[in-house]
Amino acid sequence: MTDRYRKNSLSLPGAVGMGTGVMIGAGIFALTGQVAELAGPFFPLAFLAAAVVSGFSAYSYVKLSNAWPSAGGIGMYLQKAYGRSAMTGAGALLMAFSMVINESLVARTFGTYTLRLFEMPEDDILVPVLAVGLILFAFLVNISGNRVIGPVSKVSAVLKIAGILAFAAAALWASGLSLAPLLEAGQAEPATATGFIAATALAILAYKGFTTITNSGAELKDPHRNVGRAIVASLAICLIVYLLVSLAVGLNLPVDEIVAAKNSSLAQAARPALGAYGEWFTIAIAILATASGLIASVFAVSRMLAMLSDMEIIPHRHFGMPGTVQTHTLVYTVVLAALLAAFFDLSRIASLGAIFYLIMDIAIHWGVLRHLRQDVGASPWIVATAILLDLVALAAFLWMKGGEDPVIVLLAFVGVILIFGFETLFLRRHRTAGGAQG
Repeated sequence: MTDRYRKNSLSLPGAVGMGTGVMIGAGIFALTGQVAELAGPFFPLAFLAAAVVSGFSAYSYVKLSNAWPSAGGIGMYLQKAYGRSAMTGAGALLMAFSMVINESLVARTFGTYTLRLFEMPEDDILVPVLAVGLILFAFLVNISGNRVIGPVSKVSAVLKIAGILAFAAAALWASGLSLAPLLEAGQAEPATATGFIAATALAILAYKGFTTITNSGAELKDPHRNVGRAIVASLAICLIVYLLVSLAVGLNLPVDEIVAAKNSSLAQAARPALGAYGEWFTIAIAILATASGLIASVFAVSRMLAMLSDMEIIPHRHFGMPGTVQTHTLVYTVVLAALLAAFFDLSRIASLGAIFYLIMDIAIHWGVLRHLRQDVGASPWIVATAILLDLVALAAFLWMKGGEDPVIVLLAFVGVILIFGFETLFLRRHRTAGGAQG
């Protein structure tokens, strides 16, 4: 962790690889079945709708990164908008927690797909065991430093995108492009408009990894232009990948079978399309994608928390550990991710992540619209549209989950209250002269 923030050390392709590496780690493998459960046969369109929402959201991040590229990323943008306030700290922590939640989602997806190699059930106790093991492996890779993380991220990004596209192409060819399986009845309840919007909210998790690129401003070459370019390119690549894969799954399996195998639906779709060897290939790509995505995400979260600690927005304790602040935040990150992976199932993990992320995203857009739009040259109607889309998606998702799983909605509500309360108390006790910045 000693070579942090080296100027001009990251190229544009490297930043794109980092963004897609985080996004494609869990997005398509962990969420396809869950999105199909909510959107029915229209689930490929939910990934398209999520890309549109994420595109409007990306506008604010591109404008902010063009104006103030730095390693501070989202934490710095929130501070620009709200000063050293509870809103800044809570918004940044919501983003950090949503990423940690996503890490536990990725880790459990790794466990689920790995067990398919041995034809073991998805609810086997080994799923959380494998998930925690992968998180520990990601910790060891990250503790070794950037010289290991960088090459691993670049190589794995190329391999998994190539592998996923190969799966999609072969499965689409095997399906004969017949829409019959996608339109075949089988769900207990027909899809609704509310369900589709809720599915879109969940699918947004598959794109939110683009926000990690905002933390690269201190290293990226020509950051005033290239941070924004990397964000746009990453979103475009992921949209193509997600549409091809979701169509490949939908054209090979009826929706009810996708939902039944929702935690490993890509492997389930590979068997009728490509046979046992195709299924094993898909599982191998899933293992590579989830492992590399987790490594990249753990690095991004630990660096975000270290930056927030440097900005004195969150507290930091060494607890007797050696090393840098980022080494300590790395430990906190993997411990929390491991606990979530051990005790929460995929559906609840994804729901928490979606709620926290959408709330943070709204805070970013409101800060731009209310305080920064003239400083960054942002169009108010585009930012307002991003807020509206986020609110509609969040409301639909809360409505659906409130009926299906009110406990997770309650946990999310309590979590948000505790985060804001914690930040309010911390900043009240640790205010420093000149701490607030506009």
